[in-house]
Amino acid sequence: MDYDRICKDILNLDKKIRFAAICDDAGETRYGGMREGMSSLLTPEETRKSVQLAIGRWGLRDALYPKIGKAKYAMAEYEKIKRVSIPLNDDYLLLVSMDIDTDHSSLIYRILDLIKQ
Repeated sequence: MDYDRICKDILNLDKKIRFAAICDDAGETRYGGMREGMSSLLTPEETRKSVQLAIGRWGLRDALYPKIGKAKYAMAEYEKIKRVSIPLNDDYLLLVSMDIDTDHSSLIYRILDLIKQ
């Protein structure tokens, strides 16, 4: 899987996507990142901590897998952004943040279709 290409393709889906990155289990961004010309609302350390927390939440979801099935994505809406997290495998998590007024429903399924290809 070409992770750099996936992040670029996601950023090209909609100009309201601010950030598309693939992170490892230590919270480090390995591929992708912030849209060019846009500034992050979080410091690099805050971003890493946010990713680590998201990874921890995926671990909790995985504990329910035998009863309810595998989670496909999680979406959180904050006052300033929306963020979607999608597990790619046991090692990587895709994080996508977008402007608050983005139609996230259709965008999430377009992202999932991109990952399947």
